[in-house]
Amino acid sequence: MNSFFRPEAMSALTRWREVIVALIIAALGVWIALRPGGIIVAGFGYVLIGLGLAFLIPALRRARFATDGQGAGIVQVDEQRITYMGPVTGGAMALDDLAILSVRRDGLGQTSWVLADATQLLVIPVDAAGADALFDTFSALPGLNIDRLIAAVQSRTGGSQQLWSRKRPVALTP
Repeated sequence: MNSFFRPEAMSALTRWREVIVALIIAALGVWIALRPGGIIVAGFGYVLIGLGLAFLIPALRRARFATDGQGAGIVQVDEQRITYMGPVTGGAMALDDLAILSVRRDGLGQTSWVLADATQLLVIPVDAAGADALFDTFSALPGLNIDRLIAAVQSRTGGSQQLWSRKRPVALTP
């Protein structure tokens, strides 16, 4: 199907669509709030402004986190169980079992998530198909700094960076 837009423009619009919708809702609210029509109409406008701005922050974070999905493998998240099916390796890990979350950039510039639990290490390219679903999944981790997570993915610095680790409760008995 031929499109009016170039593929790069469509990709950018798709990536930023939630931000665009949030801004449109807020702009519609401003337009309604400034029109004459009484306190109820203006109040509705202010509600739309609030809703648009409330959705704007998470939409911006998701857009900054999103990738093109052209990397190796497929990621699926189902009820907080992360499954990665890659061309060479793969595996599955429950979010409750996750002990350490890191991001690693190798010498070729490839960035990957590194998930570790007590028994396995799961390495997932950040641009794998379906990897965008990991944003909401990782957001559920207690104490994870989302802005640090996004900055680590966008960074061009090589090496590994630990982003989160589970604080295990201390046992009362040995």
